Amino acid sequence: PPSAMEIPMPAPICLIENSPWLVEGGVGGSQDSWVPSLCFCPSSAYLSPGFSLGSTIQSHTKGIWMWCLPHPSRAGHTLVLLDTEGLGDVEKGDAKNDTWIFALAVLLSSTLVYNSLGTINQQAMEQLQYSCPGAGGAHLPGEGTRCSIQTLLPQRNRDPQRRDSAEFVRFFPAFVWAVRDFVLQLVLDGREITEDEYLENALKLKRGRGAVLEDQCYNLPRKCIRQFFPARKCFVFVPPAGWQHLPRLEKLRKDELEPEFQEQVAQFCRHVWETSKPKTIPGGHVVTGAMLGNLAVTYVDAIRSGAVPCMESAVLALAQMENLAAVGEAVAVYEEQLGRRAALPTESVQELLDLHAQCEREALRAFMARAFKDDDRRFQEELMVWPLAPAPGQELCRRNEVASSERCKAALLELSQELDDRIGEGVYSVPGGYQHFLDDRQRMVDRYRQVPGKGVKADAALQEFLQSKAAVAQSILQTDKALMEKEKEMAGITGGTSRRWGGGEGTWAAALVGRVTMALPMLTHLSLPVPAERARAEAAKREQQVLKQKEAELQQKREDQDRSYQENLRQLETKLEDERKKLLEEDSPKD
Repeated sequence: PPSAMEIPMPAPICLIENSPWLVEGGVGGSQDSWVPSLCFCPSSAYLSPGFSLGSTIQSHTKGIWMWCLPHPSRAGHTLVLLDTEGLGDVEKGDAKNDTWIFALAVLLSSTLVYNSLGTINQQAMEQLQYSCPGAGGAHLPGEGTRCSIQTLLPQRNRDPQRRDSAEFVRFFPAFVWAVRDFVLQLVLDGREITEDEYLENALKLKRGRGAVLEDQCYNLPRKCIRQFFPARKCFVFVPPAGWQHLPRLEKLRKDELEPEFQEQVAQFCRHVWETSKPKTIPGGHVVTGAMLGNLAVTYVDAIRSGAVPCMESAVLALAQMENLAAVGEAVAVYEEQLGRRAALPTESVQELLDLHAQCEREALRAFMARAFKDDDRRFQEELMVWPLAPAPGQELCRRNEVASSERCKAALLELSQELDDRIGEGVYSVPGGYQHFLDDRQRMVDRYRQVPGKGVKADAALQEFLQSKAAVAQSILQTDKALMEKEKEMAGITGGTSRRWGGGEGTWAAALVGRVTMALPMLTHLSLPVPAERARAEAAKREQQVLKQKEAELQQKREDQDRSYQENLRQLETKLEDERKKLLEEDSPKD
């Protein structure tokens, strides 16, 4: 598509309301656009124009707000900005609320921007500690639930020294510490330092034999950041304008903002645009807009139920939803391809199966592109049995046969009209009429065979039609036999009279010759059993042909099921190989 967002979001909307915990809206979007999500935690809306700013002592942002925009430098990507309320709001007086806000920010974003005012000091670290208690964990007031960054991981992965713990940590967001209204000089021990060095110095752990509790309170938030956010960056920002202009900061023109602040914001934005990666989940699967919305719902549902949102549990729940949707999408692709390529009925089952194979291949690609963690292949097998499996009655074959039957019946109805008219007019109710009927019927059959596009049911439809006319043919045959017998009797009477009238031997011989001459036309009628037997033999032959055709079609379908299985297996192996490469890329050292 020309853009990852068909309809740009004109303004931010509330994604998650914090009291009660509700998901107000979803990211949406059915297109497979990648979603690099950026979370500002706590609210630093002046770094992202569009989010509203408060100018009073009262917290302005409540819950988590979202703004979706086309990525400024990556076509096909949607930038999802998430702005959270500030941590430690005195009006809430509830550390549990801050914990959930921070947990959701970590779980939903690919880049987490944590901002503090003035400097990186112990107060900012302690404020972060309430939300991210790190290795020690925290018991929420009134509850026995243990909540920390570690509790977002599966139980077996909570030791940060374990490799499988690191596998989950790699899907945590990159960490950016933004220091607002910074007025100090970046100088340490008499030398200038970078912003990143400023952050790393602030994250150094206390070592020595001081008070254990004091050291723990000091080191705990630092350990949390160092262990669970290995990718870190720091930016400092001077005040954007003079203090007298800050209450109306949103209304200030660009030329009224401090040039140094504008340059710092530009550097910050460049870093975000260039380094923020699409949001991924374990397995290296890129999160789409719909997936991000489902993740938010899953996490909030866990919080509302009193549980701790866990990445692994959410991924498994998301996989169920996404794989079910992947089956639906694959079926839609199959139908779309079939509608575009197919012209039912096909002339043969093999032609239909070739068409099915082409559509199935495209459908499988669509399924594989969206499905993930279908480890037991349950959803893939559900897709495999869909169009040609015995359970749904071989839907595609059935549709093809119905289309063929309808076309054949229409052709037979048109071609048999003349034959039906002659039957109604009594044309065949004469001596020798049955043979004439067979001749006319054969001409109709020959014309039917020349009709193009009849499809796979051509022979079966003809056989069914001829069987439906069997009673009429039998009636004509019986009438013909009765008329023959009557003519035979009439011929016998005529011959006897001639012999009685003959006076001598010569006269009798002449009469015999005359009688034979008169009977010659009727000798043809006396052979009626021959065409009747021939008609029955032809009907039996057609029936055998229909049975052979059905057996051949059944064999073709069995072979196609084998081909379908191999195609599914091939695409699955390709997907597994792609996922293996992604895992290898994730394991490779990062700069």
